[in-house]
Amino acid sequence: MPMSRILHRSLRQTPPVAIGGEGIYLHDSQGKTYIDASSGAAVSSLGHGHPDVIAAMHAQVDACAYAHTGFFTTAAAEELAQRLVAQAPAGIGGVCLVAGGSEAMETALKLARQYFVEGDEAQRTLFITRRQSCHGHTFGALAVGDNAGHRISPCYEYRYREEGQSIEQYTAMLLDELEAEILRAGPERVLGFCAEPVVGATGGAIPPTPGYFRGVRTLCDKYGILFIADEVMCGMGRTGTLFAIEHDGVAPDLIAVGKGLGAGYQPIGAVLVNGAVVERLQRGGGALLQRHTYTSHPVAAAAALAVLQVMERDDLLEQVKKRGATLRRMLGDVFCAHPHVGDIRGRGLFLGLELVRDRASREPFAPELKLHALVKAKAMERGLMVYAAGGTIDGCRGDHVLLAPPFIVSAMELSEIVTRLDDALRAAIREVT
Repeated sequence: MPMSRILHRSLRQTPPVAIGGEGIYLHDSQGKTYIDASSGAAVSSLGHGHPDVIAAMHAQVDACAYAHTGFFTTAAAEELAQRLVAQAPAGIGGVCLVAGGSEAMETALKLARQYFVEGDEAQRTLFITRRQSCHGHTFGALAVGDNAGHRISPCYEYRYREEGQSIEQYTAMLLDELEAEILRAGPERVLGFCAEPVVGATGGAIPPTPGYFRGVRTLCDKYGILFIADEVMCGMGRTGTLFAIEHDGVAPDLIAVGKGLGAGYQPIGAVLVNGAVVERLQRGGGALLQRHTYTSHPVAAAAALAVLQVMERDDLLEQVKKRGATLRRMLGDVFCAHPHVGDIRGRGLFLGLELVRDRASREPFAPELKLHALVKAKAMERGLMVYAAGGTIDGCRGDHVLLAPPFIVSAMELSEIVTRLDDALRAAIREVT
């Protein structure tokens, strides 16, 4: 293969060349096969090479490959939006289809700002987010995820619930902190609170404590703030419900989705918007201040629509619940007493292991060891793809491994995933200790 001219994630090496895949497997140009135990980055929810999705894309290309939204809409985009609204939490009244998760979050932030400007509350300019949250890689999404002046504690029970503190007390403390931050910033200046229902890449499948998001919804209502749920990674069935926030019994004002929406077959994301927000924008300027060339792309919409249809036809949400419970049990059987696995957590087929040097004290491995990178490399050597990351605790310290296999995974394949992960983790820890 000639020298790559792509600026890859690592500028020092070129990754293997993927040439194909089927189901939960991917193949490289050297003849090696990998189990995709992370669906890439929680993307490939239906696995690789699904014939129904590919057929839907072919049909759409034959009918209408592209139509700019400044001139046209398409049947595929309209039907996808109708289906998303019909299955969304209460109150959702409209959808903005975009080209990916970061763009979805960027759009959600813009819509929130436009909502308050058109409601004569232009002084509202501040977002509150939680530490250790990634909300995308466009400038606006990066800024809201790294605005140190208006970030509060994450809902991270394993690390921050104190000894003797009940879950209820811990949750109440977090909600008190959120309200205090709203008051510190000035309620009249805050326009939105952004959070992942289950924290993905930066934390490793960290679920909320019971009642946390109900409390968030109450505070947002109290101060007239929009609640923005970032479900780019954890949504679209990954936790066993189509929208991850459904587990918590609340309805956000804006929901950003991506990754699993198109299941990797096309780049697509979406923002689901509360009907009251839509109505204000209609009464105000009457225009959506969010215009990109590939908004509502018909082939991407057709792919996403096919993904949702397959999920419903094959009852894959129930499959996620069953297989998630099986994977959780298997991980517990192998790692519950592992000296370097501190926590096993998550929902559905979105599970994480937090790695520690000492299980009793929860002391992390030294960051310079880059244990997460070593685990990923050892797993790849064994034909296993896992989403391993560092900086779990504070952006610097801590390592975790995220598992998010395709919804079609079998129990036998889950067993093989856990076996290979155990082998890879042991090899990585031997190397650093």
